[in-house]
Amino acid sequence: MADWAAQAGSGIRFEWGAAGAARLAGEVSCLVVVDVLSFTTAVSIAVQAGTRVFPYGGRDDAAASFARKKDARLAVARHAVTATSPWSLSPGHLRTAPVVPRLVLPSANGADIAAAAGTDLPVVAACLRNLTAVGSWLTAHGYGTAHRPVAVIAAGEQWPDGTLRPALEDLLGAGAVISDLSSQGAGPLSAEAAAAKACCECTAEMMHAIAASASGRELAATGFSGDVAIAVEEDACAVVPVLDADGAFATA
Repeated sequence: MADWAAQAGSGIRFEWGAAGAARLAGEVSCLVVVDVLSFTTAVSIAVQAGTRVFPYGGRDDAAASFARKKDARLAVARHAVTATSPWSLSPGHLRTAPVVPRLVLPSANGADIAAAAGTDLPVVAACLRNLTAVGSWLTAHGYGTAHRPVAVIAAGEQWPDGTLRPALEDLLGAGAVISDLSSQGAGPLSAEAAAAKACCECTAEMMHAIAASASGRELAATGFSGDVAIAVEEDACAVVPVLDADGAFATA
């Protein structure tokens, strides 16, 4: 029986969350993670500064042990930042914190997607800040064709019960990546990828939409509206973070 969920025959495919990434990982040649608020935006900031970022999606009580194993500093929760632990998932914090060679960045969404890809598949961290650079890198390496398909994965958020909450900012971010890939000649698009692209292209004020989204309003209400402002800095970064053999995002 044919597996219709694989979006077979398409050069650009689109799915949601770690489960979607795991399902498409065996069907594509490259996987792109999009977590606009805020994992992949934070990765773009840190890697641009020269830090190798280890995504971590495991138990909170094991994060410190994982960081010691990787000889890396550990990012803490946004409201737990101190002078001695100034790194967090907040792009604003990472922009002002001291640059370190290695950083563990916990994330229940983006990090889980990176882990779902396994060890043999190239994984790229994309956001609005580096979408053109990511598209150019992918097409330059021959990804985004029917023979070497790419899966763009919108991370989404989680409901209190742990289930996936599709997030507007990640739909728009993934659509922007797909739109840029398409403009560079990649394709064909699956129906899912085409719908994400259309959603992005039909949103007249994407920056306003992301700020007004549930995730954007949550960050603003908790004092992190600056993170939203950084996340919508479209094409402000030319760095393409790719997961390396050691499990860290580093400059491609």
